[in-house]
Amino acid sequence: MADVHSKKQRSYNMSKIKSKNTKPEIKVRKFLHGEGFRFRIHRKDLPGKPDIVLPKYNTVIFVHGCFWHGHEGCKYFVIPKTRTDWWLNKINKNIENDKKAIRLLEEQGWKVITIWECQLKKDKIQENLTKLENEIISN
Repeated sequence: MADVHSKKQRSYNMSKIKSKNTKPEIKVRKFLHGEGFRFRIHRKDLPGKPDIVLPKYNTVIFVHGCFWHGHEGCKYFVIPKTRTDWWLNKINKNIENDKKAIRLLEEQGWKVITIWECQLKKDKIQENLTKLENEIISN
């Protein structure tokens, strides 16, 4: 099936999608900062450039968008009906990159936590951020 947008329109749409400082990422950062956690963001010297790095706890956090990182079983991960092969290739590449980064970080001794965009929706956010905090401080 052909793309429903022109090349120019598709390019514009894609250019507006952020990879850093997304709304879910900022929600997590505001919560952590409010709870007294201090962190670095997007450290280029670490595999996968984790969204949040808490050196004191030897922990990194990835805040993943459900669509872009293929959150299996999530209602927000819907495979597009147009250019399906292209999208699946892109998403599967993201998943492989995520697995590689997690493996490398764990080999370096980091605790790796992934929080999904769907876990930050209004009805679940407080419960999931509390779980996140507990996971950070637990050994």
